[in-house]
Amino acid sequence: MSLKQMPIRWKITILSFGIVLFSVVIGGIIIIGKTIESKEESLGDHALITGRTVANLPALKENLTESEGWKQINPMVERIRTINNSDYIVVLNMNRVRFSHPIDDKLGTLSSGKDEGPAFAEHSYTSKAEGEMGVAVRAFVPVMNEEHEQIGVVIVGNLLPSFLDVLNDMKNEILIVLFLTLLFGVTGSWLLARHIKEQTYRLEPHEIVQLLVERTATFQAMNEGVVAINNEGRITIMNDKASKILGIAGDQTGQQIEKVIPDIKLGGVLNSGKAVYNKELRLGSTLVMSTQIPVRVNNDTIGAVVIFQDRTDVTKLAEELTGVKAFVDALRVQNHEHLNKLHTIAGLIQLDKKEQALNFVFETSEKQEQLSNFLVKNLRDYSLSGLLLSKVSRGKELGIEVNIDEQSELKHYPPLMDHHDFVLILGNLIENAFHSFEDIERDQKWIDIFLVQDEAACQICVEDNGKGIQEEKQSKIFDRGFTTKGDNGSGIGLYLVKKIVDKGLGEIELISQQNEGTSVVITIPMMIEEDRYEQPTTGNSSTIN
Repeated sequence: MSLKQMPIRWKITILSFGIVLFSVVIGGIIIIGKTIESKEESLGDHALITGRTVANLPALKENLTESEGWKQINPMVERIRTINNSDYIVVLNMNRVRFSHPIDDKLGTLSSGKDEGPAFAEHSYTSKAEGEMGVAVRAFVPVMNEEHEQIGVVIVGNLLPSFLDVLNDMKNEILIVLFLTLLFGVTGSWLLARHIKEQTYRLEPHEIVQLLVERTATFQAMNEGVVAINNEGRITIMNDKASKILGIAGDQTGQQIEKVIPDIKLGGVLNSGKAVYNKELRLGSTLVMSTQIPVRVNNDTIGAVVIFQDRTDVTKLAEELTGVKAFVDALRVQNHEHLNKLHTIAGLIQLDKKEQALNFVFETSEKQEQLSNFLVKNLRDYSLSGLLLSKVSRGKELGIEVNIDEQSELKHYPPLMDHHDFVLILGNLIENAFHSFEDIERDQKWIDIFLVQDEAACQICVEDNGKGIQEEKQSKIFDRGFTTKGDNGSGIGLYLVKKIVDKGLGEIELISQQNEGTSVVITIPMMIEEDRYEQPTTGNSSTIN
């Protein structure tokens, strides 16, 4: 089996043990070097002490100036050499004649050492030199007579142990270290390999590469935008769909997500570790739904994944379908209303009241045309006009007079809102007003609608004389899921109204008296201050056509 085919556990074990063994070898070389250096210093000190002992011998001083004084000096110095375990001791007179030497044939001969010069100038020192017997640490000590005159030099040499000698001396220690290294190195390497294997879900390197390629391809092929961040809020990965949805160019890896997407807030997800689903964001003209899911490892939140879905097309389709439903309802109401009018006309004709029947037709047609012309002229938005026309007809069917104030006018939408938002707000408020007349008797039932704007703000007002809202329920009506309609209510309408008003940085004022009626006033600013909204508003404001 080749190294490439070897399982990752064995690869890691061999690699780890090799690293440990290499470290031990390097450490051993350094330790042996330090041992030799320490030995060299110790031998030098020992040689100086021995040299001073020999240089102060009275017999040495007496015979050093004699012509054949080595006959008395050499036996005496050899005994001292043996006692002090020195490799050699050489005594020289001032003419560099040897008066002591381990080799008898050298006695009486001249020394030619190159490092002896300072010793003849009354200096004591040590040096390292390679001689006939090997590399040695040599100590030089001058010999002084009673008159403090130099009469010779004592040279004490101790051979340095070689690298192999040190290894041989430390072989027991080396064997113990190697055994322990082998034992703990192999065990530690095996445990490390097993831990890494578990962390990689027992996958081999080629399997991890294959999985990464497959996951990356899947990640890029997703129809939703996906952005992953770490626990510091920095982007670690972003697929192409996310860049397209968010309108971002270039690699954003390592950037703070709040700087890339100013309107997103991820502090709650990272701090609480709780997911946030279907949070609505509007980026320019694009409606985006974001889902924020924390990423946990061993119950610790290490980051989050944010999934973006472009809901613009879906929302438009849903609104078109909703519009179709509204038109169907409007046609049903209109059909019912026209049948009633036809019955009235038919009755007048049967009673031979032709002139009254003709006046009834003209009057009805004129009122409808006036209302249509007014809405088209003052609102200039067919969605709103159609909505209000259908609500007026719906009110007639229910016996409720729906009045649109003659001063109502809407030319431009606020910067953070569009016609979809206005349709949803007015539709829900008027439907709630219709509901307020259930189970009550009124001589006159009416709903007043007022829609106006100036340079500073846009105001929507829907007022009715229905049964009103109980005081203890007024603070809850904008909560998700809260409803006063029983099983027929979803508790979502006014919640969506509140969300849209908050998005437009507007305010809602609710005034209601039980059995007297309710007034809802929504005020939305037409100009946005930068300190209230960080995201640029360019492109969000729209003109009604």
